[in-house]
Amino acid sequence: MTTPAPTARRAIPSAWVRARAAVDFEDPVVGWASAIAVMLFSFFLRVWHLGSPHEFEFDETYYAKDAWSLAHFGYVRDYQPNANAQILDGHTMDQWKDGPSMIVHPEVGKWLIAMGEKAFGMDPFGWRIAAAVVGSLMILVMCRLARRITGSTALGLVAGLLLSFDGLQFVLSRLALLDIFVAFFVLCGVACLVNDRFWLRARIARLQPEPVTGGGWGPVRRVLFRPWLLLGGITWGLALGSKWEAAYPLAAFGVLTWLWSAGARRSFGVRWPVLKAAVVDGIPAFVQVVMVALVVYVASWTGWLIHAQEYETHLSATQYTHYAGGKDWPTRDQKDASGFGEVVQSLDSLAHYHRDVYMFHTHFLNDSTHTYASKPSGWLLLNRPVGVAADVDIKPGTQGCHASPDSDCLRQVLLIGTPAIWWAGILALLYAVATWVGGRDWRFGIAVVGTASTWLPWLQYDDRPIFLFYEVVTLPFVVLALTLAMGKMIGTSTQPSPRRTAGVIAAGSYFVIALINFAWFWPIFTNQLLTHSEWLDRIWFQRWV
Repeated sequence: MTTPAPTARRAIPSAWVRARAAVDFEDPVVGWASAIAVMLFSFFLRVWHLGSPHEFEFDETYYAKDAWSLAHFGYVRDYQPNANAQILDGHTMDQWKDGPSMIVHPEVGKWLIAMGEKAFGMDPFGWRIAAAVVGSLMILVMCRLARRITGSTALGLVAGLLLSFDGLQFVLSRLALLDIFVAFFVLCGVACLVNDRFWLRARIARLQPEPVTGGGWGPVRRVLFRPWLLLGGITWGLALGSKWEAAYPLAAFGVLTWLWSAGARRSFGVRWPVLKAAVVDGIPAFVQVVMVALVVYVASWTGWLIHAQEYETHLSATQYTHYAGGKDWPTRDQKDASGFGEVVQSLDSLAHYHRDVYMFHTHFLNDSTHTYASKPSGWLLLNRPVGVAADVDIKPGTQGCHASPDSDCLRQVLLIGTPAIWWAGILALLYAVATWVGGRDWRFGIAVVGTASTWLPWLQYDDRPIFLFYEVVTLPFVVLALTLAMGKMIGTSTQPSPRRTAGVIAAGSYFVIALINFAWFWPIFTNQLLTHSEWLDRIWFQRWV
């Protein structure tokens, strides 16, 4: 009897082969064209009836006016008590006081909102169009990032469409709030660091034709400048210039980039790669990412710096300064400098202003409450959505209401994620942790680190009013976890098999469920007229009211 030969193991490609094959063989034209098509489709959804409702929704009352002031005065001025009603009636020029306003968030997002107001006017469409554009571009970046790490155009499109069909991302893309901007720039920053991972490995493969021996370090001088890191530094600076919360994922992905660099060197034979990468990769990366981000961040305050004297005169002794025992700005009583000294003096004032803003966020708000505030521990479960606009008690026979005589109709805009995405995303994230730690699949680490760094830091601030929609920065990483899990279901083989068929059916069914779920909530995402019973069909829990 002949003994059958043992089954041959699949050969594992070398580090050189893997690095040089980082770009797959799918048609790049198809990949880009399809991603742009998804972006344009998403933009159409977001711009549809963008000016409705014709009012300041939620915190638009701050950011829309701040943006207009930046565009016309170069800094944010305070405004008259009845400015909202006057602006909605078309009167914008006489609504501003002479002194600056105490703004508590950086200015990049407001400058972008101002561009829309400059182009389309100071009305709801004008102050929301920038969010619609940036929200749509965010979907394009999601498509390309997912395609980059999966090597599949189809999975890239799935990721983009899932992001497009989430309620938080959709509604924030139709509001003049800052969160969609920070979410976009954080996602761009992560995409740059992921692209750098591929770039570095391909670069080392070209420069190091033989394994590193002895105590070698591998290529050093010719990988000091890494273009994707420099671009990442710019985008991270813009993220910080939208909201400070971007500092946490910047730190987390900075560490991850260092470890990716160490992994690249280890795969080419470098010994003690973690320590060596800290020197030859970590220091240059810190300069190109963190230091560049700091420069971009400070530059985003140029309007403030030019008008620093206004702030020194009016805001250097405020309730925020004194709330925790702070002192007046020393620059308030200093003689105005000139030349470079004036720059230093303005930067000193900006530093004290930052201290006051920090006091506001960490001390002053602790005494505040808000109807829609929620605990971050329940955000992934969608514990408490935010009602940003509502027109209630619409009587039958008015405004197209066809409710029964004993009922009424209403319109609402509710900031809530699509449950099918978030609730399934929790399971996908648990799977991502297991696959990253147990299976050592680096791709799942992006989802895990991204979620942890954008969500967990909020737990330390649960004693002050914070809101569910802050989690839009976490959303791309939840979507990425879902997409990677769907990719695992389908498998890598393109040959027909029962396993692949089952995986395609399971993944496809989930995608359809998410789409239907988004369509079901569409009326309360877009201020549509509903009878009271139709509205209740979409308010699944008492805490959603």
